[in-house]
Amino acid sequence: MARITALHHTSLLVSDLAVARGFYENILGLQPSPKRPQLKYDGVWYEIGAQQIHLLALPNPDVDAVRPEHGGRDRHVALLIDDIDGMRAKLDGAGVPYTYSATGRPAIFCRDPEGNAFELIAQEFMLPPG
Repeated sequence: MARITALHHTSLLVSDLAVARGFYENILGLQPSPKRPQLKYDGVWYEIGAQQIHLLALPNPDVDAVRPEHGGRDRHVALLIDDIDGMRAKLDGAGVPYTYSATGRPAIFCRDPEGNAFELIAQEFMLPPG
């Protein structure tokens, strides 16, 4: 029986690749992957362990969509981070608004310049008890 064994990547649409790269590289701290092949449209891939985020420089069909203020009530990508206070400082310094997890756990939600939502979860919260 066929089964899903892992998440490989998520793709996000961006209309301004340079602005998007500023967020992903300068705020989230991701580095472009050399593995992206030459495609018929511009974009960039980022590797996070065995998974990837693909930015596709294509028209966004959701550009005029009204999104919830809190990214946890919208489709979103969840990433583990090793320093939630440091990430908050980066977001504050860049003027990127964010909200806290409604459950009180150590997680913050923000959006990239295109409105794609991210949940940034403190890594230690997700570690199994030792």
